[in-house]
Amino acid sequence: MPASTAPGVFPVLLSGGSGTRLWPASRSLYPKQLLPLVGERTLLQDTALRVSGDGFAAPTVICNDAHRFIVAEQLHAAGLPPRRTILEPVGRNTAPAAALAALDLAATDPDALMLLLPSDHRIADRAAFHVAIETAAAAARAGHLVTFGIRPERPETGYGYIRQGAGPLDGLDGAFPVDAFVEKPDRARAESYLESGDHAWNSGIFLLPVTPFLEELGRLRPDILAACRAALDGSRVDLDFLRLDEAAFAACPAESIDYAVMEHTHAAAVVPVEMGWSDVGSWNTLWEVSDKDADGNALKGDVIARDVADSYVATDGPLVAVLGVRDLVVVVDDDSVLITPRDRSQAVKDIVAELRQRERPEHVTHSTVFRPWGHYTSIDAGERFQVKQITVKPGARLSLQMHHHRAEHWIVVQGTAKVTRNGDEYMVFENESTYIPVGDAHSLENPGKVPLRLIEVQSGSYLGEDDIVRLDDIYGRK
Repeated sequence: MPASTAPGVFPVLLSGGSGTRLWPASRSLYPKQLLPLVGERTLLQDTALRVSGDGFAAPTVICNDAHRFIVAEQLHAAGLPPRRTILEPVGRNTAPAAALAALDLAATDPDALMLLLPSDHRIADRAAFHVAIETAAAAARAGHLVTFGIRPERPETGYGYIRQGAGPLDGLDGAFPVDAFVEKPDRARAESYLESGDHAWNSGIFLLPVTPFLEELGRLRPDILAACRAALDGSRVDLDFLRLDEAAFAACPAESIDYAVMEHTHAAAVVPVEMGWSDVGSWNTLWEVSDKDADGNALKGDVIARDVADSYVATDGPLVAVLGVRDLVVVVDDDSVLITPRDRSQAVKDIVAELRQRERPEHVTHSTVFRPWGHYTSIDAGERFQVKQITVKPGARLSLQMHHHRAEHWIVVQGTAKVTRNGDEYMVFENESTYIPVGDAHSLENPGKVPLRLIEVQSGSYLGEDDIVRLDDIYGRK
């Protein structure tokens, strides 16, 4: 991005939501923005990297409390530590998220320009995006609330649209007044929008001058602004995170920035852009943006495809063989399988709703669960026993804890474990084991330079994760 936009462009990464239409890969505790769906990096990492370097400040991140350590680790791995990570105790949509970020930025720089970015989008042409940001920055400095409109490639019925006004804004080539925000259309209307040439897809990306934005929010939705201000006033620092006052934020109305502000303000402007944009909102969308073979198939993992066309087939583990089909989505995860026609992939969210209604865990988490110290994978479970593989990062330590209902057996298969049990410390090396009886206070640490891997066998009358009494935790968890 040209340095002429600096200083004052502050990226704000919105990392909420659970990506229900991309189940079973996306789960509520590990949603789509944290997954490498369109490359080697996760969607969150790609979002942060495309707004880094000259012209951009360090990002502000707004995320779910349950995702905080994963978000922090991914941004650290990308070499982009955030200037602030604000934890939402509950989801309240994009208007409150924008208000929180704007209030936080305005406290130190009332002239800041806030670049509001969903963290689950794909943008193939980074250079075109940066040119559009420069155009939008000029409009934002003139007091406009700017959104980015994607020039439509097809009569899409799954997106909202923006109708731009006639002629560019005075002295601001490439930026136009917004005539109207249009709801998702039917096929006939979408075709007419495409033919008109004055409609763009609503990207959900905004460049906002923080002081004018807060003034408009206060005029249009003073209830949202007051609730967010109270949530920040009652916030507290927890490690590298800012925790909002839970009661104050829970009282905030849930509203999108489109409905709360952009559809009602007279200051709205749009910058149309072609930049290879996709919201990666469904398996069909992911098929569209993926590399394909000569038969139109996007194949990921250990897949054999014969007489297959225009399909998306992905597996995280077992071999998947598909024969004599077309226009399908087949996704095999560690504990679930999805098979659907591509044109029905938007309805996957209904499967997730049913899983939630049945109180099944498959919509919440995978069999591999990530923690700040590493991760564990459930291998087997039955009456009064459970087997897990635990991986602890070098230098990391599990909380000092105890269990009322289960004992644990640990067998080290790689690395060295430093074990604390009832105040005693001792080392357990590869191919050795130790036993933690019911009720003993214990902790596990990796003092080495390679990952510590061990097999844990739990036995007892109750094996749920809520039978953990944390006595001390370096990560501040209760």
